[in-house]
Amino acid sequence: MENKTVIIIAGPTASGKTALAMELASQLQTSIISADSRQCYIELDIGVARPTPQQLQSIPHYFIASHHLTDEVNAMIFEQLALDWSERIFLKNDAVIMAGGTGLYINAFCDGLDNMPAVDKSIRDDIQAGYEAGGIGWLQEQVKKHDPAFYAEGEILNPRRLMRALEVSLGSGQSILSFRSKQKKQRPFRILKIGTELPREELKQNIRTRVDRMMQLGLPEEVRSLMPFRSLNALQTVGYREIIQYIDGSISLDEAVENIKTNTWQYARRQMTWFRKDPSIHWIHPEDDQALKKIIKS
Repeated sequence: MENKTVIIIAGPTASGKTALAMELASQLQTSIISADSRQCYIELDIGVARPTPQQLQSIPHYFIASHHLTDEVNAMIFEQLALDWSERIFLKNDAVIMAGGTGLYINAFCDGLDNMPAVDKSIRDDIQAGYEAGGIGWLQEQVKKHDPAFYAEGEILNPRRLMRALEVSLGSGQSILSFRSKQKKQRPFRILKIGTELPREELKQNIRTRVDRMMQLGLPEEVRSLMPFRSLNALQTVGYREIIQYIDGSISLDEAVENIKTNTWQYARRQMTWFRKDPSIHWIHPEDDQALKKIIKS
């Protein structure tokens, strides 16, 4: 396996990851593993900017429309699935492409995760009910009370991370940070990380264009069909959350569209903050073929 390589294409949303991954996979005649925590759901399409049917047909993809909204999907599950898929792809190819913007999933694949304690379903259900009733403010207060260490260091604007920290704390009596040894697992293959970077205004324009395209494709209709699942964490995603507010009558459609654009930009900034902490990522403009070739040959 020492001559095998996983090339990871990471970066913020709308920064050109999909196009670059498609180009690279075509050149290397290999497959793509998505590292996106939302594109894996069969029911989510327009709002998660899933690759087009033509793209999915031309290049084999994994972790795209592979699970239902009611399935349990997390970083630990992704880690094992991606390792299994990589091993399968390596039987015929020397390279695997992994592309996505979910930093936690990419870290899980590259470095592994520590085993977390099992949590009783009743605790998880109580937290979900509390979140539905009190919103993110309730979650933040509960985490601050039960896991102040995570609150001080964690992503307090991310409901999923907050719920996970709270359930671990309530279920084990310990901070979720105490289960993170930060001992990296050694993989039997080479990992090469490439980050897609765009000038600020170009990225913001890409986001605006993408959101307008989602509306043209029928994002409100997609969200309406998903209203029975509105309480699930996957529907608390940018794009779906704002349209749900519109459907509920709390904001206008124009306000929802502008909120999606603003919130997507804020999400992209958080993604950049996450990835910038990784010194092993080689940053390039997604259309800079010469820089890409230089990195691949290094």
